[in-house]
Amino acid sequence: MNPTEELFSKDRYAALSHIRLIRAENGSAEAEMTVCPEHLNGVGIVQGGAIYTIADFALAAAANSRGVPAVTLTTTITFFKGESSGVFRAVAQELSLRHAVATYQVDVLNGQGERIAALQGTVYRKG
Repeated sequence: MNPTEELFSKDRYAALSHIRLIRAENGSAEAEMTVCPEHLNGVGIVQGGAIYTIADFALAAAANSRGVPAVTLTTTITFFKGESSGVFRAVAQELSLRHAVATYQVDVLNGQGERIAALQGTVYRKG
């Protein structure tokens, strides 16, 4: 287990949300979330906050994968499709890396590989 994987294995909110880190390395990361009844909103689809949570988790893992502590400055998320079951995968990729600031794209996919949401985020690198 690399240091980033070890760090994120201690994330209690991710565990509560049924999110697990698949990989994190060189500015990219992947995470999975198994949809559970507690993720559903009043109309029976996964609540946007749950989708945001897996996207934010993947962003954080990618941003911290180079060994420099990073915290989010800003994010924007767009939702494309509602889902009510399955396993979601968030795939984060570094778009730009500077000394103190980096930008990432995160796609959230359903079990069929369809994009259900996309998040773009900028982080501040504390190192």
